[in-house]
Amino acid sequence: MERVDAIVVGAGVVGLAVARSLALRGREVLILESESAIGTATSSRNSGVIHAGLYYRPGSLKAKLCIEGRDKLYAFAAERGVAHRRCGKIVSATTEGEIPALRALKENAERNGVTGLRWLEPADAKSLEPALACAAAIEVPISGIVDQHELMLALLGDAEANGATPALRAPVEGGTAGDRIVLDIGGETKIQIACRTLINAAGLGAQSLARSLHGLDPATVPAQVLAKGSYFSIAGKSPFQRLIYPLPEPGSSGLHAGFDLGGRLRFGPDVEWVDRIDYRVDPAREPMFAAAIRRYWPGLPEGALKPDYAGIRPKLARASPHDTDFVVQTEREHRVPGLVNLYGIESPGLTSSLALGDYVAALV
Repeated sequence: MERVDAIVVGAGVVGLAVARSLALRGREVLILESESAIGTATSSRNSGVIHAGLYYRPGSLKAKLCIEGRDKLYAFAAERGVAHRRCGKIVSATTEGEIPALRALKENAERNGVTGLRWLEPADAKSLEPALACAAAIEVPISGIVDQHELMLALLGDAEANGATPALRAPVEGGTAGDRIVLDIGGETKIQIACRTLINAAGLGAQSLARSLHGLDPATVPAQVLAKGSYFSIAGKSPFQRLIYPLPEPGSSGLHAGFDLGGRLRFGPDVEWVDRIDYRVDPAREPMFAAAIRRYWPGLPEGALKPDYAGIRPKLARASPHDTDFVVQTEREHRVPGLVNLYGIESPGLTSSLALGDYVAALV
């Protein structure tokens, strides 16, 4: 049986950030990833947005780690040459009836410590984004976008430079969780590995991994709900210089207008509750997308939307991501020394990744 100090399961952006933080603290770290590449699931199938911290319940982990992680992410990206852009965003109320909810959102953001917000009347919004239709809006200058893959490569590079070892095509098939933690690793060469610390950062597979550990009380494993988010794109130049968000809806922050660092315009994600992982985009969802987009961009050309990509959010309830919190579960909750389970790491997981990595590393 092989032995290692710490194992991180999952080489998505959060797992890599945790591995980096542990390695920077001098821990011996093995990163196990079941796929043939890093970050192939949730980490690469999102909007790539650096969130400001508007939506989350004051005092929650999401609020704290989003704001701390946002600042750490901008600094890290600048230092490591990770492609990013502080483009800002506008959150819009498309009708007079939505204005009270928009004011409540601004107040919530200010309670979270988000600074630089500006209330926009319709004429103010038009001066910034002529294509935008709204009854009122909030300008959020600190929001931005980042190249997720470059970010993950930089996190992995830091982890490896400090002694961490990644292992791809290394699925965890089970194990025991008691006085010591032992994992059964599959792949080309099956092996057992004992560790002092295990971080379950498996994302969509976090609950399955936890349930496969003999000795861990299954009652401590929360249910998982899968929220599929599809994206549609449009050819040509974006009419917007900033990200454009409607007010949040149940399950997501709203079907927004965004773009990548190359300027390619895309819209999403929507919310579709599913019971299995399927990344195909259904073209039949186009009319719903078009209707939602025309509420804030009446100029959307007819027939311009094309199916693009989809992601799956590992949620804990059929609720807004702003009404639930990250779950960082330690020995206090499950009675297994050295085990940390990360559940429900959906938005703003990407933005929070560096702060979440430091938070988890400090627990073990």
